[in-house]
Amino acid sequence: MKTRIGILTGGGDCPGLNAVIRAVVKSAAKRDWETLGILGGFEGLLRPTHSRVLDYHQMDGLLYLGGTVLGTSNKGQFSGKSGHGETRTIDPAVLAEARAGFESLGLRALVVVGGDGSLTIAQQIFEAGIPVVGVPKTIDNDIEGTVVTFGFDSAVAFATDALDRLRSTAQSHDRVMVCEVMGRYAGWIAAHAGIAGGADVILIPEIPFHMEAICRVVSEREAQDKRFTLVVVAEGAREAGRDFITLGATGAIREARLGGIGAVVAEEIGRRTGKETRVCVLGHLQRGGAPTTFDRLLCTRFGASAVRLIGEEKYGYMVAHRPPDTDAVLITHAVGRLRTVPLDGDILRTGRALGISFGDLAP
Repeated sequence: MKTRIGILTGGGDCPGLNAVIRAVVKSAAKRDWETLGILGGFEGLLRPTHSRVLDYHQMDGLLYLGGTVLGTSNKGQFSGKSGHGETRTIDPAVLAEARAGFESLGLRALVVVGGDGSLTIAQQIFEAGIPVVGVPKTIDNDIEGTVVTFGFDSAVAFATDALDRLRSTAQSHDRVMVCEVMGRYAGWIAAHAGIAGGADVILIPEIPFHMEAICRVVSEREAQDKRFTLVVVAEGAREAGRDFITLGATGAIREARLGGIGAVVAEEIGRRTGKETRVCVLGHLQRGGAPTTFDRLLCTRFGASAVRLIGEEKYGYMVAHRPPDTDAVLITHAVGRLRTVPLDGDILRTGRALGISFGDLAP
């Protein structure tokens, strides 16, 4: 009987998941291993298990296909985070059932592709006896241990294109345009896309913002005969002294759904300055579509590295991008350690050098 490995995708979808699946399947086939795709995330391990054999001859079309052909989930019995990122312990009975499902499928090891929540679950099932290798995925780019996660570059490219389009309409109508992007507790997308897209104000979770600082930018631009302003705001950005803006309760075993801060900021700018202000929420558009060239290559490297780690029996590890190489770090050294935009780092220094406001009261 051939050696058989499994792969599943957990958490939110993003460009590049299918490219990782392709790389794992093709790399495994070169070792004469069979790959089984677990359907619907971790829930697919519970009996009756849901899976299908992945034929490496059918993988070529996955390189540029968005989403995941295996399906994914960020709710149910395998929810690794709750509230505002608090770690949740999976029921031991559920972990035992997952291990029984893993064994019934005859798997040697399991590749888990996901973000902080999914990798938190991966560590728990590893401790429950399932050999696991992790692959870091999140458009938020907030996982420690790796310089970048796949999906991030694709999300930034889309957000930057959106800002280019919003700039032209803002300039045409002398408006303030507020663009809300994803970024729950880390502002990497907002910072990168905002600088690349020529934003005048960038609001990120790392820096509590002040409305007077934002409105000051609008007024100063008006005085310079620049009658439009482009504001980028991460969904997790907060006004100083206030809490997150959420889209309502989501239950005890799911993370809070952030969103709506863009509308709040736009309304307040309009009220304080009298400027016509509009808001655009990119939302799940950032998760869709084909991966960029950078992400395709990164996903392929990650998938091949995951299979290599299985061959070396380095379980409990996550593949990581540490230029110029792909390395491996313990999952425990990556999860629960939110990677945020450094306040004294080059990204923010660059933005400030260009005159971009980050909503703080700094001159």
